[in-house]
Amino acid sequence: MTDHCEHCQPADSDEVHTHEHESGPLAELVTLRDWLRYAVTRFNRAGLFFGHGCADAYDEAVWLLLHTLSLPLERLDPFLDACITADEREALFAVIERRAEERVPAAYITGEAWLGDFRFHVDERVIVPRSFFAEMLENGFAPWVEDAEQVASALDLCTGSGCLAILMAHAFPNARVVGADLSDDALEVAHLNVAEYGLEEQVELVKSDVFDGLAGRRFDLIISNPPYVTADSMETLPAEYLHEPRMALAAGEDGLDVVRRILAESRAHLNPGGVLAVEVGHNRHIVEAAFPDLPFVWLSSSGGDDMVFLLRAEELPESRA
Repeated sequence: MTDHCEHCQPADSDEVHTHEHESGPLAELVTLRDWLRYAVTRFNRAGLFFGHGCADAYDEAVWLLLHTLSLPLERLDPFLDACITADEREALFAVIERRAEERVPAAYITGEAWLGDFRFHVDERVIVPRSFFAEMLENGFAPWVEDAEQVASALDLCTGSGCLAILMAHAFPNARVVGADLSDDALEVAHLNVAEYGLEEQVELVKSDVFDGLAGRRFDLIISNPPYVTADSMETLPAEYLHEPRMALAAGEDGLDVVRRILAESRAHLNPGGVLAVEVGHNRHIVEAAFPDLPFVWLSSSGGDDMVFLLRAEELPESRA
């Protein structure tokens, strides 16, 4: 069967351009618009979960297709009706199938993740960056930090890819920033990202099991996005999360194994008037039940409320550290 392919017809040609079409996406999908429609349908039918940087199948399809074609991520429209070459079709098909069949997060496929305007290298040695702190650091963590330029020392505990330590370095230009993590693999990725931003002189990366590698050190601000997934939730996580390091997610029966250590030891690592802020996801009720005497302040962001708690140094229990 022959079929006229208007997308491949030269604009100034009077000849009818025909060629043999086989069935299937590699033969039938011609333009980026075609491939975008196909990818969205494929992702929806596969029942994918979108929690690693994109809100839905459309956004993720746009990201994966533009990245694979080395096109600017912020400019889709000019390319929608461009023809896709045979080699490019094979690359697009492979990416779409990997996402749909293996349930690999798009960030691992592209090797990058974004927090606002900041791009970070990621792979399966680290969890995909996602944190309410990204928005809070855009304005220097105001009003809890009165003057960003007066922050002299800051700690990102459980730094993973180093993304929040890097955001802190930009938010607090005069601060010495430390990013701490127990995972050697994660610290290798963090070093790549710190070097990418040229922040080796401002951001120090330290191997530390919570505060064990930070003896005697104090900070004006400590933030942490630690593991906080409960045992029950770990059993029901979407398949996409199973590609991430388990040690960066699981935190015991009630999800507070690491949070308990942070609360018990933070006071010894904060300067007078210093601030501790910890992200705990949907676990507010668990945290408040476990620590009924602590005066938690729960912060809000456009991504959700009551996911991050804040305490001043003087409100924390006397530290055993």
